[in-house]
Amino acid sequence: MQNKILCWAVLAVFVLASFAPVSDPIVAQEDVSLQLPQGFQATTIIPELGRNRHLVVQSNGDIYVKLDKLKDGAKGIVILRDANKDGQYEIASSFGDYAGTGIAIKNGYLYASSDDQVFRYKLNKKGEVENTDKPEIIVTGLVKGRQHQTKSIALDNAGNIYVNIGAPSNACQEQDRSKGSPGQDPCPILETAGGIWQFRADKLNQSYAEGTRYATGIRNVVGLDWNAQANELYAMQHGRDQFFQLYPEMYTEQQSAELPAEELFMVKKGSNFGWPYCYYDQYQKKKILAPEYGGDSKKQGRCEGVDQPVMAFPGHWAPNGLLFYTGKMFPSKYKNGAFIAFHGSWNRAPLEQQGYKVVFVPFGKDGKPSGDYEVFANGFAGAGVVQSPRDAKFRPCGLAQGPDGALYISDSVKGRIWKIVYKK
Repeated sequence: MQNKILCWAVLAVFVLASFAPVSDPIVAQEDVSLQLPQGFQATTIIPELGRNRHLVVQSNGDIYVKLDKLKDGAKGIVILRDANKDGQYEIASSFGDYAGTGIAIKNGYLYASSDDQVFRYKLNKKGEVENTDKPEIIVTGLVKGRQHQTKSIALDNAGNIYVNIGAPSNACQEQDRSKGSPGQDPCPILETAGGIWQFRADKLNQSYAEGTRYATGIRNVVGLDWNAQANELYAMQHGRDQFFQLYPEMYTEQQSAELPAEELFMVKKGSNFGWPYCYYDQYQKKKILAPEYGGDSKKQGRCEGVDQPVMAFPGHWAPNGLLFYTGKMFPSKYKNGAFIAFHGSWNRAPLEQQGYKVVFVPFGKDGKPSGDYEVFANGFAGAGVVQSPRDAKFRPCGLAQGPDGALYISDSVKGRIWKIVYKK
């Protein structure tokens, strides 16, 4: 019975994809209309796929999508292909008996992660996975908790793979998210989580202990990418929550909704960005000592010496995708700049929730932003006021660049994927 249900579900996706209008420049009218800069055009390439996370586009045009949940016997990696070149993609196949977030292509291999392992698959000369049933295990035994357990991945040009190990905590309190509970000092979580670990990309069956703690003091990262121009790793941190709920004597509801900033990091070996002792206040433009560790919303204390972000964004936007653009399709201002997909907030109440958009940050040759961020794609959430993530029609999650320079954006609500192109 379960197999019959799966067959009907897959057939439904095929039907939807096959009959979607090829000429439609934006998403279906009953859902949302994306707002883009002049000259850009969005096309829905598949309307519903599942709970999409990250995705990557192969040189042959195939799209590999990582799914967050396995359902009705489905696999965790879906291959989309535009077989008849009509602009609409169909499910070519799926594989992998694990869900997760991370996926990347490098040096003839497809890399993918579950919440506690990293795998790789050999690609043949056509760019297709050779043996979907027998992946090579690169890393096993990664630490995972009940929150922030997803493993984003990125690869450099020197044979290394980087894995986010999120901290299963808000601020490392003795009792997590409890009013009056002090912070643990030192925070024991930082020994095995709350940072980015480095492993060899070509070495099989590495244990977690064989990895190098590349950077620490990071609460959680989902958006992670290697900047080839700067030859450095970059990451988008999810900031902590609940200042007003836990410390109403120090923070107003307005301040709690806006603080702390979501931070864009240039991550170097040995970087320490201060979590849980510190957070970044984008209004004071500095790291502030957290109240769990004696902070009063203004003093820096031990946070004066920790590493700073290269850019800060409003709090609780939830950055889930990061991509440095290297294509030639978009205008020159976008070259080597960063696209960031914000998944949208849940804890800005009583204010309207924010995020649910893709922004662009221009970068200079020094590896730092050369200007402020600008909203690139908006309208994912729909027309109404968003008081809860459940109100959002779509939530951007993953970003990928196609071989022609097009930008792909995945949604985690229905599993929609858009292709963004530039028309001169």
